[in-house]
Amino acid sequence: MSQKCTKNHSRALEGVHGVQVVPHSPFSLTETNQTEDLHPSTCGTSTTRENQLMIMQRAWQQRPACLRPIHCSISCHGDQHVAETIANVLTSIPFIALGMTAPRKNFSSKMYANSLIGVGVASSMYHCSRGKLRKFMRWVDYTMIATTTVCLSRALRNENPKLLMAASAAFLPVNPLMVSVIHTGMMEVAFAKRALKNPDLRMAHTIHKMSSLMGGILFIADDLFPKTPYLHAGWHLAAAVGVGTCNKLLE
Repeated sequence: MSQKCTKNHSRALEGVHGVQVVPHSPFSLTETNQTEDLHPSTCGTSTTRENQLMIMQRAWQQRPACLRPIHCSISCHGDQHVAETIANVLTSIPFIALGMTAPRKNFSSKMYANSLIGVGVASSMYHCSRGKLRKFMRWVDYTMIATTTVCLSRALRNENPKLLMAASAAFLPVNPLMVSVIHTGMMEVAFAKRALKNPDLRMAHTIHKMSSLMGGILFIADDLFPKTPYLHAGWHLAAAVGVGTCNKLLE
C-alpha cells in the first residue's frame, strides 16, 4: 500500500465515533544480529575458553618453587660489604681443595672431582661479580652445584636409570635446584645404606648428617634474612664438611 493511499484512509476515518487515528505505527522496528541468531553459542564458547586459559595461567603461576627457574633474590644485588665478599670467596676455596683430593678411580669419580673444582670456581666468580653479570653467575653457581650432585649420584650408583639421567640433563640448565634436591636425596639414601653395612663409615655419616642439617638451616636463613652478613659463608663451610664426608664413599 502506497503512502498516498494510507493518508486517504486516515482522512476517511477522521470524525468516525470511537475511532482514533494514530499518526505512527505502534510497532517498532528492531534490528537483529543475524550472526548471533545463526551462532548463538559462539560467545559462550569464547568466554569458556578464556576462563580455561585464566585457570591454567593461575595454576602455572602458583606452581611449586621446585618447578620454577632460578631467579636472583635480594642477595644477588651484592654482598653487604667487601669483608663479606672476601669471606664468601675464601669459604669457596675448600670446594676446590676437595675436588683436587677426591678419589679418581674411574671416569665417573673423575667427573665428580672436576665438578667440585667447578663449584669452587663458580662460587668465587659469583661473589666477585656485580651488576648483570652477577645474575648470570648466580645461574652458573646453581648449575655447577646441580652438576656435582648428578656426578656424585652417578659415581655411587652406575645402575641409575637412563631415563632419570636424561631428564636430569634436560632440567639441569632450566631448574638446577630441583635436580640438586633429587640427586642429593639419592645420595643420602646410598650413604645411609652403606653406613649400616660398613662400621667405618658410621662416624663419617654422623658428621655428614650434622653438617647437612646445619647447612640446610643456614641456607634457609640466608634466603629469609639476606641482609644478615656471613650467613652465606657459614653455609659454604657446612656444605664443604658435608662434601668432605661424601668423598669417603668413593675411597
